[in-house]
Amino acid sequence: MIFDKDGTTTIVFQEKTTLSGFLENLNKAYPKLKHDNIVVNLFSFNTLKIADLLEFLDISNTHKGAGRSFVLVTDKLNYDEIPEEISVVPTLQEAKDLIEMEEIERDLGI
Repeated sequence: MIFDKDGTTTIVFQEKTTLSGFLENLNKAYPKLKHDNIVVNLFSFNTLKIADLLEFLDISNTHKGAGRSFVLVTDKLNYDEIPEEISVVPTLQEAKDLIEMEEIERDLGI
């Protein structure tokens, strides 16, 4: 698992693993990441389904409940089919922009 920290945001990615292995590693590393906004880069996975993204829902809800952002990044799905409960964007820049907007909303108490 590779971590790229930029201020209060950590980008997480891993090459050559299964989605379940990636999720297991992310859950193990979570105590070290829980105080940062988290961007999960899923570009290393050639195919993804909506059900695959929903595997991240528990950790996403936990993280968002603690007042932090949790964003998945992939361009392999139809965004109209993704449930609103989970944040998914097609590029890393959009993930950073989303986190910036969410931080502003939290600062304003929205």
